[in-house]
Amino acid sequence: MAKMSLDDLRKLRDEKKGDLRKRDAEGKEIQVIVGMGTCGIAAGAKQVLDAFIVGLDENKLVDSCLVRQTGCMGLCHSEPTIEVIVPGMPPVIYGMVDTEVTKEIIQKHIIGKELLGQYILDRPAVDILGSK
Repeated sequence: MAKMSLDDLRKLRDEKKGDLRKRDAEGKEIQVIVGMGTCGIAAGAKQVLDAFIVGLDENKLVDSCLVRQTGCMGLCHSEPTIEVIVPGMPPVIYGMVDTEVTKEIIQKHIIGKELLGQYILDRPAVDILGSK
């Protein structure tokens, strides 16, 4: 292995600090929980997880949003599945999520505070949404 210069070490340290900051749950109100059971992984959950991490980086949401994994959500027929928890909104489980849907969830649900009805598997009760 080649020797690293002091600048290389500083760059590596800053990069790793950024990676650790993404995993830190403290102070993060928004959560994205990706179902990573075997059925989810087979359906593309790893790509969805990676897309969320990249998308949140691009939208500078790393300090307010936590992306984490869970096991099977029991919705194998609709994998990949994710749960999105945003303050002031009901928790929602989305199904059939791919990398394109990930971008839409970030823009419309997390940033725009708008539910994406066509992907919702576990729909919040009408009284929670405040509908008539």
